[in-house]
Amino acid sequence: MNALTGNFNYPTAYRIGAGRLAELASACSELGMTRPLIVTDPGVAALPWFSAVTQALDAAGLGRAVFSDVQPNPTGSDVEAGVAALLEGDHDGVVLIGGGSAMDVGKSVALVARNPGGVFDYEDVGDNWTRADAAKIPPMIAVPTTAGTGSEVGRAGVIVDERDHGKKIIFHPKMQPALVLADPEVTLGLPAGLTAATGMDALAHCFEAYCAPGYHPMADGIALEGMRLVAEYLPRAYTDGADLEARTHMMMAASMGATAFQKGLGLVHALSHPLGGATGLHHGTANAIFLPYVMVFNRDVIEDRMERLSRFLRLPKAGFDGVMAWMLELRAQLGMPHTLAAADGFDEAMAARLAPMAVADPSMSTNPKQADAAACERVFLAALHGSL
Repeated sequence: MNALTGNFNYPTAYRIGAGRLAELASACSELGMTRPLIVTDPGVAALPWFSAVTQALDAAGLGRAVFSDVQPNPTGSDVEAGVAALLEGDHDGVVLIGGGSAMDVGKSVALVARNPGGVFDYEDVGDNWTRADAAKIPPMIAVPTTAGTGSEVGRAGVIVDERDHGKKIIFHPKMQPALVLADPEVTLGLPAGLTAATGMDALAHCFEAYCAPGYHPMADGIALEGMRLVAEYLPRAYTDGADLEARTHMMMAASMGATAFQKGLGLVHALSHPLGGATGLHHGTANAIFLPYVMVFNRDVIEDRMERLSRFLRLPKAGFDGVMAWMLELRAQLGMPHTLAAADGFDEAMAARLAPMAVADPSMSTNPKQADAAACERVFLAALHGSL
Protein backbone atom coordinates (compact mmCIF):
# COMPACT_ATOMS: atom_id res chain seq x y z
CA MET A 1 0.00 0.00 0.00
CA ASN A 2 3.00 2.33 0.30
CA ALA A 3 2.92 2.71 -3.48
CA LEU A 4 -0.63 4.04 -3.19
CA THR A 5 0.42 7.13 -1.26
CA GLY A 6 0.99 10.45 -2.97
CA ASN A 7 1.05 14.23 -2.74
CA PHE A 8 0.25 16.34 -5.80
CA ASN A 9 -1.41 19.58 -6.84
CA TYR A 10 -4.01 18.81 -9.46
CA PRO A 11 -6.48 20.42 -9.48
CA THR A 12 -5.84 21.37 -5.83
CA ALA A 13 -3.41 20.21 -3.16
CA TYR A 14 -4.16 16.51 -2.72
CA ARG A 15 -2.76 13.96 -0.29
CA ILE A 16 -3.89 10.37 -0.65
CA GLY A 17 -3.00 7.24 1.27
CA ALA A 18 -4.02 5.08 4.20
CA GLY A 19 -3.66 6.93 7.50
CA ARG A 20 -3.54 10.45 6.04
CA LEU A 21 -6.44 11.55 8.28
CA ALA A 22 -3.89 11.81 11.11
CA GLU A 23 -2.49 14.87 9.32
CA LEU A 24 -5.69 16.90 9.73
CA ALA A 25 -4.69 19.01 12.74
CA SER A 26 -1.35 19.99 11.22
CA ALA A 27 -3.04 20.71 7.90
CA CYS A 28 -5.43 23.11 9.62
CA SER A 29 -2.49 24.96 11.10
CA GLU A 30 -0.73 25.08 7.71
CA LEU A 31 -3.74 26.92 6.30
CA GLY A 32 -3.93 29.34 9.21
CA MET A 33 -7.06 27.89 10.79
CA THR A 34 -7.35 28.49 14.53
CA ARG A 35 -11.09 27.78 14.98
CA PRO A 36 -12.19 25.35 12.24
CA LEU A 37 -15.80 24.22 11.93
CA ILE A 38 -16.28 20.59 10.91
CA VAL A 39 -19.22 20.15 8.53
CA THR A 40 -20.39 16.56 8.22
CA ASP A 41 -23.59 14.49 8.27
CA PRO A 42 -25.23 12.59 11.14
CA GLY A 43 -24.07 9.20 9.86
CA VAL A 44 -20.41 10.15 9.74
CA ALA A 45 -20.63 11.99 13.08
CA ALA A 46 -21.76 8.73 14.70
CA LEU A 47 -18.84 6.64 13.41
CA PRO A 48 -16.23 5.51 15.97
CA TRP A 49 -13.27 7.17 14.22
CA PHE A 50 -15.00 10.56 14.07
CA SER A 51 -14.68 11.20 17.79
CA ALA A 52 -10.94 10.59 17.46
CA VAL A 53 -10.81 13.33 14.84
CA THR A 54 -12.49 15.88 17.09
CA GLN A 55 -10.28 14.88 20.01
CA ALA A 56 -7.15 15.35 17.90
CA LEU A 57 -8.26 18.81 16.81
CA ASP A 58 -9.12 19.74 20.37
CA ALA A 59 -5.75 18.50 21.63
CA ALA A 60 -4.06 20.71 19.03
CA GLY A 61 -5.89 23.75 20.39
CA LEU A 62 -8.27 23.97 17.42
CA GLY A 63 -11.51 23.19 19.25
CA ARG A 64 -14.01 20.51 18.36
CA ALA A 65 -16.91 22.42 16.80
CA VAL A 66 -19.15 20.26 14.59
CA PHE A 67 -22.15 21.05 12.41
CA SER A 68 -23.89 17.87 11.23
CA ASP A 69 -27.48 18.86 10.38
CA VAL A 70 -27.10 17.82 6.74
CA GLN A 71 -29.70 15.86 4.79
CA PRO A 72 -28.86 13.29 2.07
CA ASN A 73 -30.21 15.74 -0.52
CA PRO A 74 -29.16 18.98 1.23
CA THR A 75 -31.38 22.04 1.12
CA GLY A 76 -31.02 25.76 1.42
CA SER A 77 -32.17 25.46 5.04
CA ASP A 78 -29.20 23.17 5.76
CA VAL A 79 -26.88 25.85 4.42
CA GLU A 80 -28.58 28.57 6.46
CA ALA A 81 -28.18 26.52 9.64
CA GLY A 82 -24.53 25.92 8.85
CA VAL A 83 -23.95 29.62 8.23
CA ALA A 84 -25.47 30.39 11.63
CA ALA A 85 -23.12 27.86 13.27
CA LEU A 86 -20.06 29.31 11.53
CA LEU A 87 -20.88 32.89 12.46
CA GLU A 88 -21.84 32.05 16.03
CA GLY A 89 -18.47 30.38 16.61
CA ASP A 90 -16.57 32.99 14.56
CA HIS A 91 -14.87 30.12 12.73
CA ASP A 92 -11.99 30.93 10.39
CA GLY A 93 -11.94 27.69 8.40
CA VAL A 94 -14.14 24.77 7.39
CA VAL A 95 -13.26 21.06 7.48
CA LEU A 96 -15.54 19.06 5.19
CA ILE A 97 -15.86 15.43 6.27
CA GLY A 98 -18.30 13.22 4.41
CA GLY A 99 -19.78 12.44 1.05
CA GLY A 100 -21.14 14.87 -1.50
CA SER A 101 -23.94 16.15 0.73
CA ALA A 102 -21.68 17.32 3.55
CA MET A 103 -19.11 18.63 1.08
CA ASP A 104 -21.68 20.66 -0.85
CA VAL A 105 -23.22 22.14 2.29
CA GLY A 106 -19.84 22.98 3.80
CA LYS A 107 -18.57 24.64 0.64
CA SER A 108 -21.80 26.63 0.33
CA VAL A 109 -21.59 27.69 3.98
CA ALA A 110 -18.05 28.95 3.42
CA LEU A 111 -19.17 30.90 0.35
CA VAL A 112 -22.24 32.54 1.87
CA ALA A 113 -21.37 33.11 5.52
CA ARG A 114 -19.59 36.44 5.17
CA ASN A 115 -20.84 37.42 1.72
CA PRO A 116 -24.11 39.19 0.87
CA GLY A 117 -27.34 37.39 0.04
CA GLY A 118 -28.37 33.77 0.33
CA VAL A 119 -27.04 30.58 -1.20
CA PHE A 120 -29.26 30.70 -4.30
CA ASP A 121 -27.95 34.15 -5.17
CA TYR A 122 -24.83 32.24 -6.24
CA GLU A 123 -26.55 29.75 -8.53
CA ASP A 124 -24.37 28.90 -11.52
CA VAL A 125 -26.15 31.27 -13.88
CA GLY A 126 -24.34 34.03 -15.75
CA ASP A 127 -21.85 35.86 -13.55
CA ASN A 128 -23.65 35.37 -10.23
CA TRP A 129 -20.41 34.15 -8.67
CA THR A 130 -18.85 37.60 -9.03
CA ARG A 131 -21.19 38.90 -6.30
CA ALA A 132 -18.98 37.21 -3.70
CA ASP A 133 -15.78 38.67 -2.32
CA ALA A 134 -13.30 35.78 -2.60
CA ALA A 135 -11.27 37.19 0.30
CA LYS A 136 -14.23 36.57 2.62
CA ILE A 137 -14.40 32.83 1.85
CA PRO A 138 -12.51 30.92 4.59
CA PRO A 139 -10.08 28.14 3.66
CA MET A 140 -11.41 24.59 3.46
CA ILE A 141 -9.97 21.12 3.89
CA ALA A 142 -11.90 18.21 2.40
CA VAL A 143 -11.88 14.68 3.84
CA PRO A 144 -14.04 12.48 1.56
CA THR A 145 -15.69 9.45 3.15
CA THR A 146 -17.21 8.05 -0.05
CA ALA A 147 -15.83 7.53 -3.53
CA GLY A 148 -18.37 9.10 -5.82
CA THR A 149 -19.14 12.79 -6.17
CA GLY A 150 -15.58 14.10 -6.25
CA SER A 151 -16.91 17.23 -4.58
CA GLU A 152 -13.64 17.40 -2.65
CA VAL A 153 -11.94 18.83 -5.75
CA GLY A 154 -14.91 20.72 -7.20
CA ARG A 155 -15.77 24.40 -7.40
CA ALA A 156 -19.50 23.94 -6.95
CA GLY A 157 -22.16 22.37 -4.76
CA VAL A 158 -25.64 21.02 -5.47
CA ILE A 159 -28.35 22.30 -3.11
CA VAL A 160 -32.11 21.69 -3.22
CA ASP A 161 -34.20 24.85 -3.44
CA GLU A 162 -37.24 24.14 -1.26
CA ARG A 163 -39.31 26.66 -3.20
CA ASP A 164 -39.50 24.45 -6.30
CA HIS A 165 -37.72 21.29 -5.07
CA GLY A 166 -35.17 21.77 -7.83
CA LYS A 167 -31.47 21.03 -7.41
CA LYS A 168 -29.44 24.17 -8.02
CA ILE A 169 -25.73 24.28 -8.77
CA ILE A 170 -23.94 26.82 -6.57
CA PHE A 171 -20.61 27.99 -7.98
CA HIS A 172 -17.55 30.02 -7.12
CA PRO A 173 -13.92 29.28 -8.03
CA LYS A 174 -12.93 29.63 -4.36
CA MET A 175 -15.39 26.90 -3.35
CA GLN A 176 -12.66 24.45 -4.28
CA PRO A 177 -11.05 23.24 -1.04
CA ALA A 178 -7.45 24.28 -0.52
CA LEU A 179 -6.46 20.75 0.47
CA VAL A 180 -7.83 17.21 0.16
CA LEU A 181 -6.90 14.50 2.66
CA ALA A 182 -8.04 11.30 0.96
CA ASP A 183 -7.71 8.44 3.42
CA PRO A 184 -9.23 5.19 2.09
CA GLU A 185 -9.41 3.75 5.60
CA VAL A 186 -12.44 5.94 6.37
CA THR A 187 -14.36 4.22 3.54
CA LEU A 188 -13.83 0.68 4.78
CA GLY A 189 -17.17 0.62 6.60
CA LEU A 190 -19.17 1.92 3.66
CA PRO A 191 -22.09 -0.48 2.97
CA ALA A 192 -22.05 -2.37 -0.33
CA GLY A 193 -25.13 -0.57 -1.65
CA LEU A 194 -23.65 2.86 -0.99
CA THR A 195 -20.31 1.73 -2.41
CA ALA A 196 -22.12 0.79 -5.62
CA ALA A 197 -24.19 3.99 -5.86
CA THR A 198 -21.29 6.33 -5.20
CA GLY A 199 -19.03 4.36 -7.52
CA MET A 200 -21.55 4.62 -10.33
CA ASP A 201 -21.67 8.37 -9.70
CA ALA A 202 -17.91 8.51 -10.28
CA LEU A 203 -18.37 6.49 -13.46
CA ALA A 204 -21.12 8.82 -14.70
CA HIS A 205 -18.86 11.85 -14.15
CA CYS A 206 -16.03 10.28 -16.12
CA PHE A 207 -18.33 8.97 -18.86
CA GLU A 208 -20.20 12.21 -19.44
CA ALA A 209 -17.01 14.27 -19.34
CA TYR A 210 -15.47 11.98 -21.93
CA CYS A 211 -18.53 12.30 -24.18
CA ALA A 212 -18.94 16.07 -23.76
CA PRO A 213 -18.13 18.02 -26.94
CA GLY A 214 -15.25 20.44 -27.14
CA TYR A 215 -11.47 20.24 -27.18
CA HIS A 216 -10.03 19.19 -23.83
CA PRO A 217 -7.60 16.28 -24.25
CA MET A 218 -6.48 16.49 -20.61
CA ALA A 219 -10.04 15.96 -19.35
CA ASP A 220 -10.55 13.14 -21.86
CA GLY A 221 -7.42 11.37 -20.65
CA ILE A 222 -8.38 11.72 -16.99
CA ALA A 223 -11.90 10.48 -17.72
CA LEU A 224 -10.62 7.43 -19.56
CA GLU A 225 -8.27 6.42 -16.76
CA GLY A 226 -11.01 7.10 -14.20
CA MET A 227 -13.32 4.71 -16.04
CA ARG A 228 -10.59 2.07 -16.13
CA LEU A 229 -10.17 2.35 -12.37
CA VAL A 230 -13.93 2.03 -11.86
CA ALA A 231 -14.15 -0.97 -14.18
CA GLU A 232 -11.35 -2.77 -12.38
CA TYR A 233 -11.85 -1.77 -8.75
CA LEU A 234 -15.52 -0.93 -8.12
CA PRO A 235 -16.61 -4.61 -8.29
CA ARG A 236 -13.80 -5.46 -5.86
CA ALA A 237 -14.75 -2.70 -3.41
CA TYR A 238 -18.40 -3.79 -3.65
CA THR A 239 -17.59 -7.47 -3.06
CA ASP A 240 -15.02 -6.92 -0.31
CA GLY A 241 -15.46 -3.64 1.55
CA ALA A 242 -12.15 -4.19 3.36
CA ASP A 243 -10.14 -4.24 0.11
CA LEU A 244 -7.95 -1.21 0.84
CA GLU A 245 -6.32 -1.21 -2.59
CA ALA A 246 -9.71 -1.08 -4.31
CA ARG A 247 -10.93 1.61 -1.92
CA THR A 248 -7.86 3.74 -2.66
CA HIS A 249 -8.28 3.51 -6.41
CA MET A 250 -11.99 4.32 -6.14
CA MET A 251 -11.26 7.46 -4.11
CA MET A 252 -8.89 8.49 -6.87
CA ALA A 253 -11.45 7.70 -9.58
CA ALA A 254 -14.03 9.90 -7.83
CA SER A 255 -11.68 12.86 -7.74
CA MET A 256 -10.69 12.21 -11.34
CA GLY A 257 -14.33 12.31 -12.42
CA ALA A 258 -14.89 15.69 -10.82
CA THR A 259 -11.63 16.96 -12.32
CA ALA A 260 -12.61 15.75 -15.79
CA PHE A 261 -16.09 17.23 -15.74
CA GLN A 262 -14.76 20.75 -15.84
CA LYS A 263 -15.09 19.89 -19.54
CA GLY A 264 -18.81 19.32 -19.03
CA LEU A 265 -21.47 16.77 -18.09
CA GLY A 266 -24.64 15.94 -19.97
CA LEU A 267 -28.14 14.53 -20.10
CA VAL A 268 -27.57 11.94 -17.35
CA HIS A 269 -27.05 14.71 -14.81
CA ALA A 270 -29.65 16.99 -16.35
CA LEU A 271 -32.22 14.26 -15.68
CA SER A 272 -30.86 13.17 -12.30
CA HIS A 273 -30.87 16.63 -10.72
CA PRO A 274 -34.63 17.32 -10.97
CA LEU A 275 -35.45 13.67 -10.26
CA GLY A 276 -33.44 13.72 -7.03
CA GLY A 277 -35.02 16.96 -5.91
CA ALA A 278 -38.52 15.59 -6.53
CA THR A 279 -38.15 12.04 -5.19
CA GLY A 280 -35.07 11.99 -2.96
CA LEU A 281 -33.51 9.15 -4.99
CA HIS A 282 -29.77 8.87 -4.33
CA HIS A 283 -27.91 10.83 -7.00
CA GLY A 284 -25.54 7.98 -7.82
CA THR A 285 -28.42 5.54 -8.17
CA ALA A 286 -30.24 7.94 -10.49
CA ASN A 287 -27.12 8.33 -12.63
CA ALA A 288 -26.68 4.56 -12.78
CA ILE A 289 -30.26 4.12 -13.99
CA PHE A 290 -30.05 6.82 -16.65
CA LEU A 291 -26.65 5.94 -18.14
CA PRO A 292 -27.73 3.33 -20.72
CA TYR A 293 -30.88 5.22 -21.74
CA VAL A 294 -28.86 8.38 -22.34
CA MET A 295 -26.30 6.34 -24.27
CA VAL A 296 -29.09 5.28 -26.62
CA PHE A 297 -30.25 8.89 -27.02
CA ASN A 298 -26.70 10.08 -27.80
CA ARG A 299 -25.68 7.03 -29.84
CA ASP A 300 -25.26 8.66 -33.25
CA VAL A 301 -22.86 11.28 -31.92
CA ILE A 302 -20.79 9.18 -29.49
CA GLU A 303 -20.17 5.97 -31.44
CA ASP A 304 -16.59 6.95 -32.36
CA ARG A 305 -15.78 7.62 -28.71
CA MET A 306 -17.36 4.33 -27.67
CA GLU A 307 -15.04 2.54 -30.09
CA ARG A 308 -12.01 4.07 -28.35
CA LEU A 309 -13.45 3.48 -24.88
CA SER A 310 -14.18 -0.18 -25.54
CA ARG A 311 -10.62 -0.73 -26.71
CA PHE A 312 -9.13 1.19 -23.78
CA LEU A 313 -11.14 -0.93 -21.32
CA ARG A 314 -10.27 -4.10 -23.30
CA LEU A 315 -13.91 -5.10 -23.46
CA PRO A 316 -14.79 -8.45 -25.09
CA LYS A 317 -16.82 -6.64 -27.75
CA ALA A 318 -15.73 -3.40 -29.40
CA GLY A 319 -17.77 -0.29 -30.08
CA PHE A 320 -21.01 1.09 -28.73
CA ASP A 321 -22.62 -2.31 -28.23
CA GLY A 322 -19.60 -3.52 -26.27
CA VAL A 323 -19.72 -0.53 -23.93
CA MET A 324 -23.47 -0.94 -23.49
CA ALA A 325 -23.09 -4.62 -22.62
CA TRP A 326 -20.39 -3.76 -20.06
CA MET A 327 -22.48 -0.96 -18.56
CA LEU A 328 -25.53 -3.20 -18.13
CA GLU A 329 -23.45 -6.07 -16.74
CA LEU A 330 -21.71 -3.77 -14.24
CA ARG A 331 -25.01 -2.36 -12.98
CA ALA A 332 -26.42 -5.85 -12.54
CA GLN A 333 -23.26 -7.04 -10.78
CA LEU A 334 -23.61 -4.16 -8.32
CA GLY A 335 -27.30 -4.76 -7.70
CA MET A 336 -28.28 -1.41 -9.18
CA PRO A 337 -31.87 -0.94 -10.45
CA HIS A 338 -32.59 -0.96 -14.16
CA THR A 339 -35.64 1.31 -14.10
CA LEU A 340 -37.10 4.35 -12.34
CA ALA A 341 -39.44 2.08 -10.41
CA ALA A 342 -36.79 2.67 -7.72
CA ALA A 343 -37.75 6.36 -7.55
CA ASP A 344 -40.53 6.84 -5.01
CA GLY A 345 -43.60 8.38 -6.63
CA PHE A 346 -42.17 8.71 -10.12
CA ASP A 347 -44.73 8.24 -12.87
CA GLU A 348 -45.52 9.47 -16.37
CA ALA A 349 -47.05 12.70 -15.08
CA MET A 350 -43.87 13.48 -13.16
CA ALA A 351 -41.82 12.78 -16.28
CA ALA A 352 -43.73 15.52 -18.11
CA ARG A 353 -43.32 17.92 -15.18
CA LEU A 354 -39.59 17.35 -14.72
CA ALA A 355 -38.66 17.42 -18.42
CA PRO A 356 -38.50 21.26 -18.69
CA MET A 357 -36.35 21.35 -15.56
CA ALA A 358 -33.93 18.93 -17.21
CA VAL A 359 -33.72 21.18 -20.27
CA ALA A 360 -32.88 24.15 -18.03
CA ASP A 361 -30.24 22.27 -16.02
CA PRO A 362 -26.70 23.60 -16.67
CA SER A 363 -25.48 20.07 -17.40
CA MET A 364 -27.59 20.00 -20.54
CA SER A 365 -25.43 22.60 -22.26
CA THR A 366 -22.58 20.12 -22.74
CA ASN A 367 -24.55 17.03 -23.70
CA PRO A 368 -23.23 15.74 -27.05
CA LYS A 369 -26.52 16.73 -28.64
CA GLN A 370 -29.27 18.96 -27.34
CA ALA A 371 -32.56 17.61 -26.03
CA ASP A 372 -35.80 19.57 -25.81
CA ALA A 373 -38.53 18.91 -23.25
CA ALA A 374 -40.19 16.27 -25.44
CA ALA A 375 -36.92 14.38 -25.84
CA CYS A 376 -36.21 14.55 -22.11
CA GLU A 377 -39.67 13.22 -21.37
CA ARG A 378 -39.06 10.31 -23.76
CA VAL A 379 -35.83 9.39 -21.95
CA PHE A 380 -37.58 9.63 -18.59
CA LEU A 381 -40.30 7.29 -19.87
CA ALA A 382 -37.79 4.88 -21.39
CA ALA A 383 -36.07 4.68 -18.00
CA LEU A 384 -39.42 4.23 -16.25
CA HIS A 385 -40.47 1.34 -18.48
CA GLY A 386 -37.02 -0.18 -19.03
CA SER A 387 -37.12 0.37 -22.77
CA LEU A 388 -33.70 0.29 -24.45
